[in-house]
Parts: sequence; C-alpha cells; structure tokens
Amino acid sequence: MDEQDAEVLISGAAKIIKGKKEFLELLTTALLAKGHVLIEDNPGLGKTTVAKTFARLIFNEKTPLIFKRIQFTPDLLPYDITGVDIFNPETRTFCFMPGPVLANIVLADEINRATPKTQSALLEVMAERQVTIGSNTHIPPEPFFVIATENPIESEGTFPLPNAQLDRFIMRLSLGYPDRNAELEILEENPSENNLEPVLNVNDFLTLQKMTEKVFCHLALRGAIVDIVRDTRTHSEITLGASPRASLHFLNSAKALSLVRGRNFVIDEDIITLAVPVLAHRLKLHDSNTQAEKLIREICLARLSGIRTN
Repeated sequence: MDEQDAEVLISGAAKIIKGKKEFLELLTTALLAKGHVLIEDNPGLGKTTVAKTFARLIFNEKTPLIFKRIQFTPDLLPYDITGVDIFNPETRTFCFMPGPVLANIVLADEINRATPKTQSALLEVMAERQVTIGSNTHIPPEPFFVIATENPIESEGTFPLPNAQLDRFIMRLSLGYPDRNAELEILEENPSENNLEPVLNVNDFLTLQKMTEKVFCHLALRGAIVDIVRDTRTHSEITLGASPRASLHFLNSAKALSLVRGRNFVIDEDIITLAVPVLAHRLKLHDSNTQAEKLIREICLARLSGIRTN
C-alpha cells in the first residue's frame, strides 16, 4: 500500500477519459480528501462517464462500488433522493425504503434542473454523511461521494445552486473538449463501451484516504491558505467570500494532491494548482463580468510571494 495506488486509479480512468490527465488528477485528489465534486461543462463531454468509471475502478470483494444515478428534473421530490418510510398494513409498522443517495458514488446528474427544495435533500448527507428520516438516521456506505453535473450554457428550466449547496462541494471542475489525438482515440475505441477492469481494492482506497490526513503541511503554508481565504472576504470586487469550510477543504485538498503527486508534504505549487477549483465556485462578485478565477490567482500569488521573500 503506497502512493502509487493513486496513480493506478488515475491510469485506469485514463483508459476511458481520454486526454484529461490533469482533470483526473484533481478528481482523484478530491475523492482522497473525502470531498464532493461539481463538474460544470457542456453536453457530451463525458461528465456522466467519469462518475461511472470511478465506481467501476474501485472494487469491494470483486464487485464494483455501489453506484446510483439521480436524474434531476423539476418534478423530482426530496424523498426520491433520500428514501422514505412506508407504512406496512400487514405489520402495522413503517419500513424504510432507502433512496439512491445511500450508495458509494452518487451521480447527481444536471443538479440545477431540480427545485431548491429538492436540491436541499443533499445538504445533510453531503456535510454530515447521514440521512435523517423521521427519528431515524441512516448512514451511507464508505467511501461516499457525490459527483454532481450541470450544464453552464442552458438557463431555461434550471434553478441556480444556492451558496449553501455550492459550499459543500470541495471543488468545481471542468472537463473541456479533448484535443485532436484524444478525440481520434475516442472514435477508434469508443471508450464508453469499454470493459473496464477494477484496479483498486476499497480497503486500499480507504487507507489512501487515511494517509492523506497524515501528509505534512508547514505552518507557513497553512497560514497562506487561511490568508488567501480571508482575503476573499475583504476584496473590493467580491461581495461574498469563502467560508471556514473552504479553508478546511483547501488544506485537505493540498494534502491529497501532494499524495497523488508522490509526496508526503505540501508545497506552494499544490496551493497554486488548487486555489481556483477549490474557491472559485464559492464566491459572489460585484460585477458578473469579472472573472473569479483571475482574482483568486492574484490573491494566491500575492500571499505565496510574501512567504518566499520572508
């Protein structure tokens, strides 16, 4: 059991998701940090395939992880996600019918097409890893991840995710279009029909998550993470900055990325790589034409350059 298991996972996913090594590295980082991921991109780029691929790569006693897909629509109700207590007239008792959220990997497909009331059904399980129905609490299996997708180019029939929901995603990622060679490979192999073999035992994956927690991060870099997040709250162009949860997500992601890259310590390059995917989706700006990504890079580089000169 070592850091190379993370590379095995990335290499396995690359057989299906062509030409997206950096994306797969960040997604693996998020999963090792026990975080949930929002994938925002145009239709047809493989967002759904990504979630299915990772569910097949990690196995539990020779069977893949439990994967459930929820197609979010305006008529979806909260209990369609969480499950519901159903009355049994024969026994005159209620029995719990679990919802799809009680799985290892949950794909919330086109999450912004459901109403805010339905979206909120995910809030408890994403933050606390439990679902409360009536007076009973139900725990999803480990590992547990929500991978949500949304299409940024369509606004008709959609409901923007509230900040409380966005703040529960450790990262927002984008696949982007493949380059020419990768697209030729897709035409040649049709990877969506590929018979993908599992590559990592679930116990080894859980061990990787525990190893992530032990990665060393120098106090100066911890301070930089806190200062970067705090700067988003006082910046003149930002109306709503990142929360303390963002600081925790930032640190956990930096540790996980270090492990993915074969180190047991965090460096400033990890922080630069992660600043935008971890923070950009949490911010609200005065001017909608301003790029949050640009502001975050400026804040990040300013703080880290201060560390280098001291």
